[in-house]
Amino acid sequence: MESKGDTTVKTVSLQSSPGRGYKALAYFKRYWTLYLLLLLPMTYFIIFKYIPMHYILIAFKKYSIVQSVWEMPWAANNGFEYFIKAFSNKDFLNALRNTIMLNFLDLLCGFPAPIILALLLNELPFPRYKRVTQTIAYMPHFLSWIIIAGMAKQLFAPSTGLVNNALDALGLGRVEFLNDPTYWVITYIFLGIWQSVGWNTIIYLAAITAINPELYEAAEMDGAGRFRKMWHITLPGIRPTIVTLLILSLGRILGSEFDRPYALSNHMVNNVSNVISIFVYKYGIQGLQFSLATAVGLFQSVVCVIFLFAANALAKKFGERGVW
Repeated sequence: MESKGDTTVKTVSLQSSPGRGYKALAYFKRYWTLYLLLLLPMTYFIIFKYIPMHYILIAFKKYSIVQSVWEMPWAANNGFEYFIKAFSNKDFLNALRNTIMLNFLDLLCGFPAPIILALLLNELPFPRYKRVTQTIAYMPHFLSWIIIAGMAKQLFAPSTGLVNNALDALGLGRVEFLNDPTYWVITYIFLGIWQSVGWNTIIYLAAITAINPELYEAAEMDGAGRFRKMWHITLPGIRPTIVTLLILSLGRILGSEFDRPYALSNHMVNNVSNVISIFVYKYGIQGLQFSLATAVGLFQSVVCVIFLFAANALAKKFGERGVW
């Protein structure tokens, strides 16, 4: 009897397995268009992101324009010749310091700005005024840094700039905003916040809309004011979004955009404006030292990945979901 029972179970399992295959086939026939749409971005990432990754080997080899990356000879010191050259280069060490400093100040001053703006916009009682303010705030995001740099050089010009004329009229004196290293850093951070604060606010406003309105009603019945509701309901409600964006921002702590510092810099502030991306441009493109530039870029990417994993692990340790 037991053997018959086992045979029956095996027969049922064998009969049920084709059913799962038919369900999978029916599912694919129903949603094949979605997978077809996914084919284009997958093709893009494979061709332009994954296939070129083998050129990372240039960082460990002596670059030759007439040889493929596989035929190039290995660099000295077991392939680490250009990493050693980079860390013995004063320009690279200066660029590394400036990159960390500017990104840290961007994170310290720029990360809380959209959160504060989102909280303020959420408390506005007039929806039309709220929409107009939000639109004005995120419009600078669509301006390139070349345009912003041109506007900044006109507004902050020492002798003819509108800002300096206003300061001079108030008796405060003129300020070298783009020529003095200290004021340049302040202007750099300010322009970065102005350009990105409105766009990042949209993310937090979307997160705020997902908070249950009944929580605010219950808080009002308990006598909570606006500040109490923001502190005990709104901020905890958007905390997962804040943590996720903070992790991504920490992952870019050693990354550096090129157009922003390059467009705003000049020879008087080179000691604070030269970042890793400008170093790679000058040594890699202008100086034709492709192996050195690739080594620096690889070092930058590896450190960013380490920061990303460390920030994600730290967020999970404190009870947050993290990025993955």
